[in-house]
Amino acid sequence: MHRDAATAGRPAISVEFFPPKTEDGDRTLFEKTLPELAAARPDYCSVTYGAGGTTRDKTLAIVDRIQRDFGLTTMMHLTCVNATQGDLAQVLDAAAARGVLNILALRGDPPGGTGPWIKTDGGFEYSSQLVAFLKQRGGFDIGTAGFPEGHIAQTRGKEVDWGYLAEKVQAGADFVVTQLFFDNADYFEFRDYLTRQLGVTVPLIPGLLPVVSRHQTKKFTQLCGARLPGAFLERLESLGDDDAAVTEFGIEYCTRQATELLREGAPGVHFYTLNKSYSTVQVLKNLGRA
Repeated sequence: MHRDAATAGRPAISVEFFPPKTEDGDRTLFEKTLPELAAARPDYCSVTYGAGGTTRDKTLAIVDRIQRDFGLTTMMHLTCVNATQGDLAQVLDAAAARGVLNILALRGDPPGGTGPWIKTDGGFEYSSQLVAFLKQRGGFDIGTAGFPEGHIAQTRGKEVDWGYLAEKVQAGADFVVTQLFFDNADYFEFRDYLTRQLGVTVPLIPGLLPVVSRHQTKKFTQLCGARLPGAFLERLESLGDDDAAVTEFGIEYCTRQATELLREGAPGVHFYTLNKSYSTVQVLKNLGRA
């Protein structure tokens, strides 16, 4: 995916969706969000995997439909949660049969999103093992996740976490997509450490979230451990529950983040859309990409 954009001499732009939980959500995604974002010509999109693998079949169906109906290269998330190696092999067989060539390999969160991680008997404990499994199988472009501030569950510091990421790259990951962050300095430190200290050479794609709500932003950052810079938080608090104003602030802030990241050599930008199109399309327009 990134190779195509690199060949064209430009950074890759990607957008992420999650499987809707309702029929209305499905209609909104396919009849409004996707057409509006597809018109902005992203290089590819990705579709997440529900907690505990609960959306396994739906994720694959959405990926298949996006590729067929919109002609948009799509990456399927795949996790180790509640899955044996045999289960994962079946999912990959089904994906390959539908022409899915791109997988984001993740350990995944515990079922329900909280509590201790428990390995499934016959499955994998670490995402590096899933990456190696995919690499051995062949036929897929393999992505994995990186955490500029360190994984929230990593108690030994971010550099230890970055070392584990380097192991995933060594196991066969072709590129890395980061967790969302709001301070570009965190990405630059992450990138420089991986490339200069650990010898990582694959693309490290920053993941950005154009915020739309004060409450939602705080909830997300608490769940993933992302830090809210002081000036950002002060502005967010000043806007209160005026979601329209927060949305416009989110577009402005995300545009500045993306502009700096691309200017400083980021290989692309991955947008967490929350299944909405407006903010991401506006950011892409500001970047001259829509």
